[in-house]
Amino acid sequence: MTSLIRNRNAVPNEWALLQSASGPDAFSALRGRKVLLPLELILSDEDEARAQLGAIGVWLDSHQDLASIENRIADFQLIALNFPVFSDGRPFSLARRLRLELGFTGEIRAIGDVLRDQLCFLERCGFNSFALRSDQDVDECLSAFDDFSSTYTATHLTKSLYFGGDKSDRRRGLVLRAQIEHIAANRATGKNLSEYSRQFSEDDSLR
Repeated sequence: MTSLIRNRNAVPNEWALLQSASGPDAFSALRGRKVLLPLELILSDEDEARAQLGAIGVWLDSHQDLASIENRIADFQLIALNFPVFSDGRPFSLARRLRLELGFTGEIRAIGDVLRDQLCFLERCGFNSFALRSDQDVDECLSAFDDFSSTYTATHLTKSLYFGGDKSDRRRGLVLRAQIEHIAANRATGKNLSEYSRQFSEDDSLR
C-alpha cells in the first residue's frame, strides 16, 4: 500500500487513483468516492464524473501542461503531478507555477516515483502531499523535511532569496540578493558589489 504524507504528517489516503483514461464506464465502480482522474478524462467526461463521484481531482503526467485547466484550477481541491522516474524535474516546475503564478491554494500531491530525498525540495516548490513509492519508509521520509534548515534560493515557502535562523543569516542573504540583482542589471546603476555589501552590513535593522 502506498504511504501518504500530507502537511508533514502520515495520513490515510482517501483518494482512489484512476490510472488511465478508460472512459466513463469506470465511474460506476467508484461511485461516491474521491477519485483522482487523468487530465484526458477530465477534459472528455468531467460532467459525468462529477455526477457519479463523491469528489474529483486531476492528475497530470510530467509531459503535460496546465494550459487546459489553468483558468479553473479552483475547481479542484487536489491536483497531483506524476513522476514517471524520480529524476524527471518537470513536475517541480508545474508545482511552482501552480503556487506562484496561478495562486492555487489547494493540495498538490506528488505521485509516482516519489523518494525520501526529493521531499524537502518538492515541498519548497509547492507540493504539500506525497504518495511515496511502495518501498519508502514513512517514518524515515518524515525526517526529510528537516534535512536543510535554510536555502539561498527563493521558494514557495519563503518567498525570499534567503531564509535563515538569525539576523546575520538574513543580512548575508540580503547582500547576496543585492549582488545578484546588481549583476543581472549589468551594472546599470554604476555601483559596485562592495557598495551593496557595505550598504546592507551597515543597516542596523539587520543586526
